[in-house]
Amino acid sequence: MLRYSSFDIVFQEVPDEVTLALNITRCPNHCRGCHSPWLWEDIGTPLDESVLSQIIENYRGEITCVCFMGGDISPRRVEDLSKQVRAQFPELKTAWYSGRDVLPEEINAESFNYIKLGRYCETLGGLRSRTTNQRMYKIQDDGTMLDITTVFYGS
Repeated sequence: MLRYSSFDIVFQEVPDEVTLALNITRCPNHCRGCHSPWLWEDIGTPLDESVLSQIIENYRGEITCVCFMGGDISPRRVEDLSKQVRAQFPELKTAWYSGRDVLPEEINAESFNYIKLGRYCETLGGLRSRTTNQRMYKIQDDGTMLDITTVFYGS
């Protein structure tokens, strides 16, 4: 079961979207220099379809995207929740911030609109760093993953 510790409305994690970001706990990656090490712990509220729907309903009309920040402990569950959001709230996009370096074979990229992949490497920096190993992908209609990481670099 997935659990979340908190959520917030954010503007920088997904380009051109007002995003409801859910912070998923029990992260198995334990990246050195992680900005949210408390998300490694088995804490938080269970995240199921009902809870997710209630949270989204509270912000419906204000958000354009739902982003699962983590969830690498159970990628299939993240995918299932993304599918639920897209079916129940077709006006919303979905995104997944994964610390995995590659998309798990059992996950269909088309279940999301955006996917961020890559462990955080302190020496390489996050998405805003031109040397980052992390990549943000926009999922195209044909299922291909278009690398849009450069939108985070700024000028």
